[in-house]
Amino acid sequence: MAAKYKIVDLFSGCGGFGLGAKQAGFDVVVAVDIDPVLQSSYKQNFPNARVLNGDLSVMDTEAWRLVLSNESIDGVIGGPPCQGYSRIGKNEADDPRRSLLRHFFRTVNIIQPKFFVMENVEGLLDAGNVEELNKAVKIVDKRYKVLPATVVDAHEFGVPTKRKRVVVIGYDPKEMAAISVSDIIPKGLARVTVKDAISDISPPIAQKKDKEDYGWAAYRKIKSLSDYAEKMRALPPKTLGWNVAIEKLQSGQASGHFDTTHTEAVKARYVEIKQGETDKISRSKKLAWNGVCPTLRAGTGADKGSYQAVRPLHPSESRVITVREGARLQGFPDWFCFHRTKWHSFRMLGNSVSPIVAESILSVIKSKLRKNSETKQASDLSNKLKGKARNVETKNKDDQSRVRR
Repeated sequence: MAAKYKIVDLFSGCGGFGLGAKQAGFDVVVAVDIDPVLQSSYKQNFPNARVLNGDLSVMDTEAWRLVLSNESIDGVIGGPPCQGYSRIGKNEADDPRRSLLRHFFRTVNIIQPKFFVMENVEGLLDAGNVEELNKAVKIVDKRYKVLPATVVDAHEFGVPTKRKRVVVIGYDPKEMAAISVSDIIPKGLARVTVKDAISDISPPIAQKKDKEDYGWAAYRKIKSLSDYAEKMRALPPKTLGWNVAIEKLQSGQASGHFDTTHTEAVKARYVEIKQGETDKISRSKKLAWNGVCPTLRAGTGADKGSYQAVRPLHPSESRVITVREGARLQGFPDWFCFHRTKWHSFRMLGNSVSPIVAESILSVIKSKLRKNSETKQASDLSNKLKGKARNVETKNKDDQSRVRR
């Protein structure tokens, strides 16, 4: 039986990184986040994972000993809050969220996994920020080989979104075969467009008064589905998914279709905007059917003013995209549920790692773990056989000696 590799998901949010890990063949043992709203969907979509709502900055060795009960962990993944390094935000040096970068690497030292993967915004490599990254990386135990910080673009991984992020990977050479930056960059993948991603998604439905409703609606009827849409419609493995969402999907429905109310004047303005152009007032970009989506933004929580992020416009309808359309563009499957509100759902999406990107990177890492394990097993077997051969040789010499006597 193949070994079960175990992951700890830090700053887990709604679970994009964790979902990629599961799809790559890892088990998420523990997921930690301080925001209970962002983390609420993790509990629904990962029913077997232990979800902890807590402040990572105060979790010390003793806390992790109690959480993990001395369980051996293969990998630590996470995307520390990026707002402190964002090119769009204020990028203030005294933003307390910036310290969480160091706490990620401090936690790696406590858990002592075989590898770790940290994700953050491209602005982390800007002057004034990259020095902070370099200092944080120096915290990591010397056992780890840390690859250079690398910018990856979700579009290159088969996601219909232009989303650049910094990835830092480290691993213990004693536990894992060598890996390089070039190993994690996919080559020759087919380009996925907005049309591939959302042309079969239901038109928006009216917001309902029932606060427990997730905006279920059936798919549009179209002549043929793209490979991407087929993949997004697939049912989850047995260990994943909310039973309500799975039942809905089996009947041809998905969540996240509530509409956004626009005035007639706004809708008239949106009609005039051509695909690929940006509305001068709202700054919303109209998606092009044959193009890709710009980076989805998160907006802010109640502690930072409750601002909703600007959302792209639908290519042929005078409106902003729905949650489900955003999820498709970010690489989340249709069984995955977010929040009942559009505001928090887009906060989840904007803060998430695309599961497709995460799966791709972690699949490469898993193959290196397996290769190292197989090499070790082969070496152990070889040594065992050599030992048996020596024993046989010694026995034969003893027998020959007895015959002479």
